[in-house]
Amino acid sequence: MTEKEKMLEGEIYSAVDQELLEELTATRDKIFEYNSLRPSETKRMKEIIKELFGHVADNNYLINQPFRCDYGKQISIGKRFFANFNFTVLDEARVTIGDDCFIGPNVSIYTACHSTDPVERNSRQEWAKSVTIGNNVWIGGSVTILPGVTIGDNVSIGAGSVVVKDIPSNSVAVGNPCKVIKKV
Repeated sequence: MTEKEKMLEGEIYSAVDQELLEELTATRDKIFEYNSLRPSETKRMKEIIKELFGHVADNNYLINQPFRCDYGKQISIGKRFFANFNFTVLDEARVTIGDDCFIGPNVSIYTACHSTDPVERNSRQEWAKSVTIGNNVWIGGSVTILPGVTIGDNVSIGAGSVVVKDIPSNSVAVGNPCKVIKKV
């Protein structure tokens, strides 16, 4: 298996593999172009997102600049998606976001995992876990979503939360670590 195939399968892979580094650079070039466009250049912005992302459900979405991601191809967004300023997605694994999701400013979604052992971490070996966000989800500003998390449908995540485990459908969750505070 190539290092990229290992990455996509959730296996341990070398993060300094030449193929992966070249792909990261190509994505960063597109992201640079995206973030350099005037906000009125929506047609080109949408073209870039469709080139980057693995799936875009419709053309009725908005991702405010600046935006950052690692690869892009592992990102899937549903219908009527909105992300505010400084949306960051480390998409070493699949990131699936459902319909009618709203992402506040400064939200980060991480799929990359690293060893807590410094010797292992310094070897540049890592692995990745997918993140799934259901339909009708609102993610408040400055939320961090960690690898392997699933957020159900009809969920609100309060600003500043750190989501470290799954959040069930029809709930409001807040805090660090993020916990359900009420059902809706």
